[in-house]
Amino acid sequence: MIDSGTVRVLGTMSGTSLDGVDAALIETDGKTVFGFGPSAYRPYSPEERAVLAAALGGWPGDPGVAEAAAVVEAAHAEVMGRIPGADLAGVHGQTLAHDPGGRGTHQAGDGAALARALGLPVVWDFRSADVAAGGQGAPLAPFYHFACARRAGLTAPVAFLNLGGVGNLTWVDPGRARPEDEGALLAFDTGPANAPIDDLMRARLDRSCDHDGALAAGGRVEEAVLAWLLEQPYFRAPPPKSLDRNAFSGLMDRVAGLNDADAAATLAAVVAASVAAGIALCPVRPARLLVTGGGRRNPVLMRMISARTGLSVEPVEALGLDGDMLEAQAFAYLAVRVARGLPTSCPGTTGVDRPVSGGRISMP
Repeated sequence: MIDSGTVRVLGTMSGTSLDGVDAALIETDGKTVFGFGPSAYRPYSPEERAVLAAALGGWPGDPGVAEAAAVVEAAHAEVMGRIPGADLAGVHGQTLAHDPGGRGTHQAGDGAALARALGLPVVWDFRSADVAAGGQGAPLAPFYHFACARRAGLTAPVAFLNLGGVGNLTWVDPGRARPEDEGALLAFDTGPANAPIDDLMRARLDRSCDHDGALAAGGRVEEAVLAWLLEQPYFRAPPPKSLDRNAFSGLMDRVAGLNDADAAATLAAVVAASVAAGIALCPVRPARLLVTGGGRRNPVLMRMISARTGLSVEPVEALGLDGDMLEAQAFAYLAVRVARGLPTSCPGTTGVDRPVSGGRISMP
């Protein structure tokens, strides 16, 4: 079933923004993406989001973690059940804690339980093998970004920017033969993205996000906050490197004295400044910056990124891709690679010493 040929594989993603679960079907052999199937989204309710938020930073056995895992598994089973016809599934789960070089990485959600519930082989726990081998365990979408750039027929180096809870950047040279080849990829987390903006909106205005950047559009950027952020040791570290959602906990304290609009504008500018710092680390300046994730819908944020990087900033839809489902598709793609023993990370993406194929496979 998964030994050779093209596979219909269902991938899921539940990101650090805690908004819900994306599920998407693709057709692939783990190297080339041949087609895209249906997709679905299942939002977390406010009550479920509160359970997940309470468990952030938690490890297996900590208070609230089992309750969070139950929420994750129920939501995944529901949304995955809407998309029939898959041969295999890739389940990322919900990251609660990420500490490479320390305690490891923890994604809530039991893939074995989902395999039994759905009657489908499930690949899960994608990050642990990379962390155990000395890598950052993140980001993992770059191998899929490479496949997408090749599918689109691109030849010059480009960059994919995912604006989820945390921002991450993938520099791609599509002229290389394989994603694990030296010089094909460089990937790393850029810094905060939607998470602090969303947290601000919930705390001050009881809104889920700054829709269309409307609040930030009327605010003034406090440049001292940007200067403080860029002085943090993370921005002096060479890539690959990765972040936890709450890595810059002092950021919210820095905007606490600003009015709502100024705080929103400053947090958006923080994202743009950290992306610009990331672009400066690319081996060759990318020809295009292609944006995925919810942040691409914020025109103020997109304009700020363009202004601070000097690049053409476009949503990934410019390549015929679905920016809402790209990460779910990525874990579908990675699931086939795990099933076939192909690498899912390499020195250029996570800092691991050698290409690693990470993930556990559970049968129904």
